Amino acid sequence: MRDVGLLLKFRLAFTVVFSAAAGYLLGAPAFVWSEFLLLTLGGFAIVGSSNAFNQIWEIERDAVMERTKNRPLPSGRMKKPEAYAWAFTLGVAGTIALGYLNVATAAFGLLSLLIYVLAYTPMKAHSPWAVLVGAFPGAIPFLLGWVAVTGDFGIESGTLFAIQFIWQFPHFWAIAWVGYMDYAKAGYYLLPTGQKDRTATFLSVVYTIWMLLVSIMPAFGITGALTLSLPATAVVLILGLDVLFHAWKHHQGPDDGSARKLMFATIRYLPLLQLTYVIDHFLA
Repeated sequence: MRDVGLLLKFRLAFTVVFSAAAGYLLGAPAFVWSEFLLLTLGGFAIVGSSNAFNQIWEIERDAVMERTKNRPLPSGRMKKPEAYAWAFTLGVAGTIALGYLNVATAAFGLLSLLIYVLAYTPMKAHSPWAVLVGAFPGAIPFLLGWVAVTGDFGIESGTLFAIQFIWQFPHFWAIAWVGYMDYAKAGYYLLPTGQKDRTATFLSVVYTIWMLLVSIMPAFGITGALTLSLPATAVVLILGLDVLFHAWKHHQGPDDGSARKLMFATIRYLPLLQLTYVIDHFLA
């Protein structure tokens, strides 16, 4: 079971489900346990399926990287048929569970699975543009919760999507910088130019600024039912400025240490922003 957890990436799946749950709480007129369970279990299954297919595809490349060589498949502790069984079963089960909520939710969940497995995964070994492609399925969970409860994709869910979409660039580029040599062993060059250079650090600053601006849009009444009070906007702004500070420090001193600090800044940013949105919603 430990290997199953590694195959499905339980910890990553939890963070994705957290985003979907936040979107649900923001959009729900009333909390309904059955809806919430279908969303979280369905979302978890879709993410687990995506991760399993990803690891099946990348067995040979995972085997040469220090970070991934002890995963169940490259280490030989799990065989492909078992991994395929988990991947297909969870993919179907997750789509069905989300379909019980509404067709749009199931469609978004299935779309995220297909883009991740059929586009992002094979593209990683060929182009840094894979980061852009991977940002689409990576941004779907936050909007998924809103669509699950409203059945509507509008300005509100689009804003939630945009926040998590843009956030992924400074986040993943920081990871790609820290793990550059390990990724290179497998032929992955995922920084914007494929190299550790100041173009990557400058773009991290630019995307962080965009992320910050999009995250405070709900304060200005232009995102429909998705709103932010002044105190919540101040908190979101502080969180964004923290990421921007570390992005700028990374640009000034582009090394692994500054990249690692930026990575941790982005890791804390997203759940804290989502919690701020949810708490502000319930206090309104």
